[in-house]
Amino acid sequence: MEGESLASKAPFCRREGLDGGGGFGQTGGMYKSMTHNIEVTVEPEFLADRSQPDSGRYFWAYSVGITNMGRSTVQLMHRHWQITDANGKREEVRGPGVVGEQPVLQPGERFNYTSGCPLTTPSGIMAGSYRFVDQDGDEFQVEIPAFSLDSPHARRVLN
Repeated sequence: MEGESLASKAPFCRREGLDGGGGFGQTGGMYKSMTHNIEVTVEPEFLADRSQPDSGRYFWAYSVGITNMGRSTVQLMHRHWQITDANGKREEVRGPGVVGEQPVLQPGERFNYTSGCPLTTPSGIMAGSYRFVDQDGDEFQVEIPAFSLDSPHARRVLN
């Protein structure tokens, strides 16, 4: 799922300092987590022009910002995604880095990228983690906040 990165376009990535602005459009809710002084923000967006609801194909882009709020240089080494569709079918995606990179983040630096996720249902949820290594060679896990993949085709249920 993550391998299909916004059509066959190259994924969008940007590295910036904390004063660099942010860089996500206002397309929906933003999800945020902080683990080991690494802040991860995610903003999903349903892409109607990439979806074919009559054929059971729904597509989302998700923009991720990873900010090193600590005092040590770190490198993102590995990703692990858990993707669950509206029927409860779960898929796990693991691999080195993100969008073909293993970014090194100096203190205060932010790395942004956008990728995509197709599903066969009109809604789902994604969550996961990144494995980082610090300048001393110590590894640690960073939470990716769980976020909803919602489309206008999803049936709304109030609990």
